[in-house]
Amino acid sequence: MASFEQHIAWRYLFSKKGHNAINIVSGVSAAAVAVVTAAMVCVLSVMNGFGSLVEQMFSEFDPVLMVTCAEGQTFRTDTLPVQQLYRLDGIATVSEQLEQTALIRYKEHQLPARVMGVDSLFTATAHIDSIISDGYYSVWDGAFDRCVLGRGLASQIGINAHFTGALHLYAPERTGRINMLRPDLSLRHEHAFIAGTFAVNQLEYDDQLMLVSLPLARRLFDYDSCTVSALRIQPAEGMKTKRIKAQIIKILGKGYRVQDRYEQQADFFRILRIEKLLTMLLMVFILLIASFNIIGSLSMLIIDKSEDIRILSHLGADEETIRRLFRWEGWMISSLGAIGGLIIGVLVCLGQQHFGWLKLGDGTDYVISAYPVEVQAADIVLVAAIVLALGLVAAWYPTRKLKIER
Repeated sequence: MASFEQHIAWRYLFSKKGHNAINIVSGVSAAAVAVVTAAMVCVLSVMNGFGSLVEQMFSEFDPVLMVTCAEGQTFRTDTLPVQQLYRLDGIATVSEQLEQTALIRYKEHQLPARVMGVDSLFTATAHIDSIISDGYYSVWDGAFDRCVLGRGLASQIGINAHFTGALHLYAPERTGRINMLRPDLSLRHEHAFIAGTFAVNQLEYDDQLMLVSLPLARRLFDYDSCTVSALRIQPAEGMKTKRIKAQIIKILGKGYRVQDRYEQQADFFRILRIEKLLTMLLMVFILLIASFNIIGSLSMLIIDKSEDIRILSHLGADEETIRRLFRWEGWMISSLGAIGGLIIGVLVCLGQQHFGWLKLGDGTDYVISAYPVEVQAADIVLVAAIVLALGLVAAWYPTRKLKIER
């Protein structure tokens, strides 16, 4: 049941004021709060949409869990902890990879690239077929070594999936002394024929990465059959990633690093969180400015209702009761704006999701044609809490020194 102060504040909110300007200012105050609230919902939802889009891109290539060594570039799979990992219940696939930098050359073009050797289980830990942009995925056809390049890397080297010439790969000898007279003799050389190109739509993959067979990578970088740079882990269906990760950490110990998809791209997601925080702070600052309208509206209402204040005081209302009355009035103005803004913001976001009103350019040069949107309940709760909290402050400020003149 509404209290005495709430009942009076509700009547003041919708009743005609002594001066029409007060009604206008009150309406403008609620509208300003609604507009900023809706903008906060839309901006945060668009940032969520971009985050989910990029996360999906990474998930097409990155494994659910990645095991690397804490120090150094490579480790051996014939050690006892790693052998226990292969037999761990709850893991569907363990794929081996060996990745290092090499020089690649095609005719007169040459440039450094990240050469990743993968085994036959690689396709069980990455949706590689879904990101092939030209040709097909193959690193060994039964007779020849083949390779799959990032789309940007293939463009830089001047090759595509339909070329028949071999790509040459060079890496320095890991052991022995370099012949200063013939440094070319200190390079290991392999070659592979291109099978296709892929596109993750991230520069670190598309412009730098080349997939080859694991045996070719081991020959090129001079490693034996038990040496890898990482293990790609695919948990069994229905198994929780956190649980499997905890079990792997317990088995391997501190000498290894176990990362989920978020940790594998920690820098990107950290930047995304910082951008979202800064955007939220900027929108809160704009909301703070909009809240000054509530302060002005409430101050004018207090002046307009000075006769009512005197009557209420004669009826027994003390100063604190009168203050609470007008604080409720200011908070109700803010609440109406918040509710209206949340409804408008959610409806706009849902409309963007289904109809794609706002386009990204002409829709041909981007991964998607329209701005991605993802409404999250946590953002709605956060926005509502911030708006209502600022509404309380805006309602408190003009009433803090309210005095009753008898």
